[in-house]
Amino acid sequence: MPVDICSQQQHTNMISSLSGTTDTSLSLKALSLTSALPPTDPDHPHHNMNKLCRQVSIESPGPGVKNCVFNFFVPIEDTPAHGARIKIVCAGACYRRRDRANSITSVSSVSSELSDYCPSVTSMSSPAHQGIREGSFFPGFEVAGVIESLGSEITEANNCGLRIGQRVIVYPFDETPAGYAELLVVPDLKYIVPIPDNLPMEEAAMLPTGALLAMHAVFKAQAVVTEILNQRAETDPNKKCKILIVGTGGLALWAVRIATYHFASTGAHNVDITVASLRDEGFRLATEIKNVSVVQWNECLYEPQLIERTKDVCGGPVDVVIDFGTTSRSLHRSMHCLSKGGVVLISEEVAEKLLPKFSRLSNEYQQEIIPISNGTVEQLAELVELVASRKIEPPPYSVFPCEQAAEVIQKLINSEIPGRAILRFHDIE
Repeated sequence: MPVDICSQQQHTNMISSLSGTTDTSLSLKALSLTSALPPTDPDHPHHNMNKLCRQVSIESPGPGVKNCVFNFFVPIEDTPAHGARIKIVCAGACYRRRDRANSITSVSSVSSELSDYCPSVTSMSSPAHQGIREGSFFPGFEVAGVIESLGSEITEANNCGLRIGQRVIVYPFDETPAGYAELLVVPDLKYIVPIPDNLPMEEAAMLPTGALLAMHAVFKAQAVVTEILNQRAETDPNKKCKILIVGTGGLALWAVRIATYHFASTGAHNVDITVASLRDEGFRLATEIKNVSVVQWNECLYEPQLIERTKDVCGGPVDVVIDFGTTSRSLHRSMHCLSKGGVVLISEEVAEKLLPKFSRLSNEYQQEIIPISNGTVEQLAELVELVASRKIEPPPYSVFPCEQAAEVIQKLINSEIPGRAILRFHDIE
């Protein structure tokens, strides 16, 4: 909850207890935020920062610092005139590369993906640890909560049907603050998507990044599949189009669920879906989905064995790969499982790094690698309706108090949490 900025000694004590460390420099750095608050500006009231609220920062460990989860207090802006301020109830444990403001990804298998998604970034470290961390990743871009306040210029005519106390999720706009706190300032109501009362906050919190990216990837895959099937309509109308989804973290589990529903609802029954599972826990989860084949990518095997195994399960080379594993190794393997003229879809987040490495190979194999962005606000609203109506079932998830963030991250690293991990800030239900 917002904290009275006059109680600085109380802040110091709370910070020490929340972060689980007795490092006085950490407390002093967090405390310095309170003394650095800007003065009230009557001409620009929406830029005032007269409250502090708790924020959880999850960072890559640095030299001499073992703890990578910190709780501290940050100043929070007043409600923007044309926006809103959201009281966060639940937030998905996810991370975002700090060097690409518009790139977002879920974290379900932290241990295998951190090296690819969290490169060293010297110019953007957390406000509490400026100069200490080289690479930081923050949870909180998947949030669900209630509207705490609306801006001074919001009226019945321009409120987009939103009201104080309404249950909402937030589309991850480019300027989303680094990390989440108990309050989130949203500059424009167009980024806020209402959620129905029958959709639990925990499930809603999974939708804005991982699920939305997966949905956008499936929509892109459908466009490719439609084109392929149209080309085959005259020569081989009974031949099925094959899709391979790589990875069994939150992204891939969402993609499988969305794809099975989407292709069935559009009447595309001549589409076969296979999941390449990257770890044992994901293999079990993927096999629970009907009409989906599963192949396990055991990293102990040689590449030719894995490629041959995948082609056997898929019934030959596939037409489309949605690769959420996207390391260089997984992309290379995916392309060897792909037919001539096939398409690989990868997240926009890693495309900049991987596309130059694979341009020659894609030309040689006459294949195309297409980056996928996070999706739109309109798609997010559609996703809310599909999940709320149970047309699409969400992947498994576990809910933890935000005070247990350090423990949660350790469990994620050790793959001890099936599906997604959700942190709860407030209990309003």
